[in-house]
This record gives sequence, C-alpha cells and structure tokens, in this order.
Amino acid sequence: MFLYIFMDASHLFVKALENEGVEYIFGIPGEENLPLLEAIRTSSIRFILTRHEQVAGFMAATYGRLTGRAGVCLSTLGPGATNLVTSAAYGLLGGMPMVIITGQKPIKENKQGHFQVVNVVELMRPITKYATQIVSGNKVPDMVREAFRVAQEERPGPVHLEFPEDISMEQADASLLAVTRPRRPIAGEQAIAQAVEMIAKSQKPLILVGAAANRQHISTTLDAFINATGIPFFNTQMGKGVVDERHPLFLGTAALSSGDYLHQIIDDADLIINIGHDVVEKPPFLMRNADKRRVIHINFLSAQVDSIYFPQLEVIGDIRNILLCLQRAVKRQDSWNFENFNRNKDELERHIQEKQDDKGFPLLPQRIVSDVRKAMPADGIVVLDNGMYKIWFARNYKAYKENTLLLDNALGTMGAGLSSAMAAKLLHLEKKVLAVVGDGGFMMNSQELETAVRLGLSLVVLVINDGAYGMIKWKQRAMNLKSFGLDYGNPDFVKYAESYGAHGYRIESAEELLPLLTDCLQKEGIYLIDVPVDYSENYTVLVKELKEKVNLENER
Repeated sequence: MFLYIFMDASHLFVKALENEGVEYIFGIPGEENLPLLEAIRTSSIRFILTRHEQVAGFMAATYGRLTGRAGVCLSTLGPGATNLVTSAAYGLLGGMPMVIITGQKPIKENKQGHFQVVNVVELMRPITKYATQIVSGNKVPDMVREAFRVAQEERPGPVHLEFPEDISMEQADASLLAVTRPRRPIAGEQAIAQAVEMIAKSQKPLILVGAAANRQHISTTLDAFINATGIPFFNTQMGKGVVDERHPLFLGTAALSSGDYLHQIIDDADLIINIGHDVVEKPPFLMRNADKRRVIHINFLSAQVDSIYFPQLEVIGDIRNILLCLQRAVKRQDSWNFENFNRNKDELERHIQEKQDDKGFPLLPQRIVSDVRKAMPADGIVVLDNGMYKIWFARNYKAYKENTLLLDNALGTMGAGLSSAMAAKLLHLEKKVLAVVGDGGFMMNSQELETAVRLGLSLVVLVINDGAYGMIKWKQRAMNLKSFGLDYGNPDFVKYAESYGAHGYRIESAEELLPLLTDCLQKEGIYLIDVPVDYSENYTVLVKELKEKVNLENER
C-alpha cells in the first residue's frame, strides 16, 4: 500500500496512470482537460497530439493490441467524446485493451448551461466494458486501478472514465493502489480428458488459430503442440502469424467464410480444434446442424453460441496451459489421414501464386501483395486499413511472426490503418512498418500524415488507388446490380503528401513498385506511394473462378 498523497485530483490521476505503467496518452484536449494536461506536462508520460479524436482512440487500441497493456486516449466533452465512439467499438470488437478519458463541464456548479453537454457515460456504456464518471478526487486511485483491471482482463477491451473539470481541480488526499496481475484459471481435468479422447478418435483433425491466440503471445507453445501432434492448421484473419505461415503444416487463411479452396479442407475435416476464435471475428467457416464435423472450443472464455457456431466441447482457461496439457496427452494416430488436406493445400498454393509477377498496369492485387512480402523483412509490420485489398492480403500474404500483419476483421472500420501503423512504429522504432490503405479509408484520416511527420516517425504508406469504394463495388457486382453510387475523385496524392512534409511517389508501371518500396523502407521519414490497382480480379477470381473451381472439385 502506498502512502497518502496530497495534491489536486489531476496530478493524482496522472500519478495513478504512471503507477499503471502508462507510456503514452493519445488525444486532443479541450478546456475541460487543461488541469489534467498540465499534470501530464510534468509527468513521465508522453502526450501525443493527434488531428482527430478517432485516431487517438485507434492508436490507443493498437497500443493495447500489441502490448496487452491498456492504451490511453483523451478527449474533451461533447463532440470530442462522440468522436471516440468508433474507436471504442474498434477496441471492443477487436479485444484491444484501452482506457478512454473524456472531460466534462463542472458537475457541482456549472454556469454554462447545457452547452456541449452530452451524457457520454451512457453513450459509452454499450460499447465499453465499463463506463463511469469520477465524482470525487479521492476516488481517482481506485477508479483508475479498476479501469485498467477491467480493460486488460480477458476478454480485453475499452473502458471509459469521465473526469469533470471541477473534480479535476479539487484537492485530494488518497493513496495509490498496488498493481496486481491476476493469474488466469486453468481448464478442468475432465474437459482436457474429453478433448484428448475426441482428438484420438478423429480421422481428420484440423487446428484453427484465432485472434485470442495472437493476443496472448502463445506462439512458441502452439508451434510445439503442432510439431508434436503433426496436425495441420489454418488461421482466421486476426490469427495470422501466431505460427510461422511457412510451416509445412500450414494450410492457409480463411479470408472468406465459405466457398474458397481452403473450405474444401475445412469441410473434409471431422474435427476442428478451435484455438482462440470467437464469433466477433467474421466466421472462418459456417457450422450447420447436419454437420458430422465436431468442434472443440479452446479459449479463455466460453463460446458465444450462434446459429453458425455451437461447439460440441469447450475447454475454458489459460490457452497456453491447455496446449501444454494436450501436448503431453495427445499421441499421433496412425489412423489420421491428411491426404485430401495436402492435395487441396497444393491447389490453393498454385492458385495464390498465379499472377504474382503480372506486368499489367494498373497493378493486380496479387502482384501488390507479392511485392510487399518480398520487400518486408520477417519481423516487419504491415498494417491494413479496411478495403478489398484486406482479403487479398489475408489470403496471399504469409505472416512469419505474430502481430506482423495487423488487420481488423471484427469492427471492420475504415480510417484505422495509418493510425495503427503510427502506434506500431512508436512501439517498435527498430522495425520496418508499412501502412496499406485504400484511397477511401486513407482520406478518412489522411490528416494524420502531419502527426506522423511531427513525431519524426519513419514509415511507408501504400495507397491502393481505384477511385471508388472497391469492396462494396465487388459486392454490388456479385449481386448482379448496376454499378452506382460508389465512385469518387481523389487529390494528387504525391502533392498531398508533400504538403505535409512527407515524400510522395506515384507508380507508373508494375516493375516500379518493388524497388521503390524496398528503397523507401530503408530511409527515414514518411513516404507515400500511390499505387493504381486493377480490381477486376475481385469478381473474376473471388466470385466467378472460385465458384467454378470449387463446384467442380465438389463434383469429383
């Protein structure tokens, strides 16, 4: 227990944040936050001023995603706080721990009426794990401790603290609380035994790696389990990189929910050992009542049952401990037959490698993904915004290490790519970081180029340019609808980047991308590369071709 501290509530608040190990606060303050901002100024915490509150929230969530410790963002009341709504939803669905701090007018004596006053606590409550208003300076230490505890425990996510202006200035005498890290419970022996029995009796077991496996850094343990059992694996989009995707037992990524080459393998399996996936992420496969295939759910929390996901066995507890128990008990079975898995894997690999060296212009997405993989080192971090290219990267880009391909397959919001890349670079100054953004998503928060330049970061921004909301156009065509309402104009991205003090380039041929990208990754500063894309492959490959080839395979 700490000694009592006598100071104003704002300085006590910052002391409580330091006590939690907070390194950064991202945000845009208002007049209601000025006492808190002054306390931050004299603290060990670095304040990162952004150009939009939404970006501050995305950066805080990404900090939480990469560290497991809650990132912190700050806004004023009213419109500043409402701008954090999307960020809160991003953290909630993505399982990213973050603490959202918003200001408010004085609550004891307010002389400004209801100007800018919104009930932010009630607004935040449905999209956070915990939302409350601080009504006494003496309550600051325990409320901050509780906020971080809730944000970081499984399933992690956002919490919200509203800090009114008058409370922030009142004198407080309270002690900070010791930070403790509770141990996660282990699974019951009976559940482990049932899982071992189901795996032993299966003929074609298959491992699925989901987002929660990426969250808790279990790569070494999971890799050992796969090597010991010899069971092939695939992953969800947010499970990419937990195990090196060059592994001989890696089968692919479920970028679609059904009808892809990988689903030939999934449908052939009689048991899926589901490690760390839940229904918040877009489903990697669809369960049906008539399925003979069974599913074991291994996660920190029980399954959220849905019409497309209702596992027959749940093994709940610390995932790493569960895998260690299974590794000791599961023996390779002579009856396991992976022949069809391997045949379909070879077909998928041939398909993915098609058109990787296509020389057409604008560039095909297959060529873009291939060149990015060639340019990025094994530990380089690629951060995706949301757009059509996300599916191509999920299917075609092999991640070699955990959290080296960051994408959002939960909320699926646009505008988070550049923001998340900046947070990743702040945390990993020694690594190469590349933001891959569509022209639509980029323009939602493109003003943050100024933030990146001001912070002195070194990263590359690849703008995939088709002058439209490409993913929706793909869906529109797949539904046999007329093209309508989705095309727009863009600025000159080269001049736009240069106006912020960044460097801008435009690709004029397919052969230019790889050498330019490789060169930019080696330099200091912010580099934007405008890459015109030919998205005709969206329909040709992901609708027409898959339907024809997968249906033909089903008929054999």
